[in-house]
Amino acid sequence: MSDVPLPRDGGLQPERTLLAWRRTLLAVAVASAAVVRLGAPTLGAPAVVAGVLGVALCAAALVGASLRYRQVARGLDATGALLSPGAAVLALTASLLVVGVVGLALVLTA
Repeated sequence: MSDVPLPRDGGLQPERTLLAWRRTLLAVAVASAAVVRLGAPTLGAPAVVAGVLGVALCAAALVGASLRYRQVARGLDATGALLSPGAAVLALTASLLVVGVVGLALVLTA
């Protein structure tokens, strides 16, 4: 194989990816807010803490996705290489786990 980088496609792939991350994180943040709304009467303070934690993790993932977008755009312009998504994926996974655990607790206590 050749070590010559391929020319960058003029498409909007990084922009579409950032928009997809934003949509996904908005949906998870709304689910986290629903955990607070629906879980607080049954589970009390743990549901509120979990919901706030979920929203905070979504905010962190959004910051990570925005930073990643800038890195990818620069990397594609300079070398054509992509980096691993890392932190944004970890924050999204953690927020989904928080929402899932509270949902399971709601099902088990109802």
